[in-house]
Amino acid sequence: MSEYKLPRGIVISGTGLWTPPEAISNEELVEAYNAHAELYNREHAAEIEAGELAAKPPSSADFIEKASGIRSRYVVTREGILDPERMRPYLPERDDDELCLQAEMGVKAAKLALEKAGKKPEDIDMVIVGASYLQRAYPAIAIEIQDALGIDGFAFDMEVACSSATFSLQRAVDAVSAGSARAVLVVNPELASPQIDYTDRDSHFIFGDVAVASVVERRESCAVDTAWEVLGTRAKTVFSNNIRSNFGYTARAADVDPFGPGKLFRQNGRKVFKEVCPMAAEHIEAHVREAGSEPGEVRRYWLHQANINMNNLIAKKLMGDDADTERAPIVLDRYANTGCAGSVIAFNLYSDDLQPGDRGVICSFGAGYSIGSLVLEKVAI
Repeated sequence: MSEYKLPRGIVISGTGLWTPPEAISNEELVEAYNAHAELYNREHAAEIEAGELAAKPPSSADFIEKASGIRSRYVVTREGILDPERMRPYLPERDDDELCLQAEMGVKAAKLALEKAGKKPEDIDMVIVGASYLQRAYPAIAIEIQDALGIDGFAFDMEVACSSATFSLQRAVDAVSAGSARAVLVVNPELASPQIDYTDRDSHFIFGDVAVASVVERRESCAVDTAWEVLGTRAKTVFSNNIRSNFGYTARAADVDPFGPGKLFRQNGRKVFKEVCPMAAEHIEAHVREAGSEPGEVRRYWLHQANINMNNLIAKKLMGDDADTERAPIVLDRYANTGCAGSVIAFNLYSDDLQPGDRGVICSFGAGYSIGSLVLEKVAI
């Protein structure tokens, strides 16, 4: 990797978090899944008895919490998810001239970020939407959000699965650094619930819906008292099939069900844990040292929120016996895995208490594999 020194003076001046009004507990999710499993096993009893199909195993709230640390998740709607005969959310299709659901989520988070940063739409030149899933191919969700907010500039979507937020923040930093934008609005609307296979015991509990947004600009244009200066950005990708989502338009040409077996989210959890944890820890450690600090000196780590056991292991590698949830806060217990948004949720909720001079790291890791990080320092403006 060639060495590049990021110019000083680029800051994240505000973030916004929009949380859906509805939530589903582990207990509610398990009740629906187990009822569905009983229906499935009864309907396919003959095939299961003959060994042609595998019976669906039961789930439990204790299993979910032990395996992931998740206790609940927010969703844009509960309707349909808890119906044993449906097992997917019901989201009525909107007309083309209506704001799409993902853009609506993004606009709500964006307004909060702009307010916190003390910015108006006319202060923004560029909008990036980064998300694990995009509601459509085009027109870009980012352009729809740009239009809804009345921003005169340009916008685009990008998708790098769970690292979409950190990668889009890096693109924003690059744009401000290069002078192609005065300020950039980064929006991460994670509409994950339609992509979950709620009939699969090993993955039905993983994801939740949410939207976050961030404003990136130069320090001299910052309108708030404190902000987070970006000391460095780093990205890494390594191809892996261990986390995959095959849903796509080419299913039509292959004459297969686009929502059939293997087309929604799936992962080999054990391999992901074994391979991603050391990669992420090594990536963060090298990035922190590149920015002039030691991992143990970093005041806070806002890590990707996929699995509490992964976060605990990575935090332990970075901070040793000093690792705790105060220094590496957990939000997945109530938000679940929110795709790329988790680390930004943690940053939004657990950064205001830190003092100028304190350093922190936003880091994501996931499908790709992809790892993205930003080393930040709180500054007084």
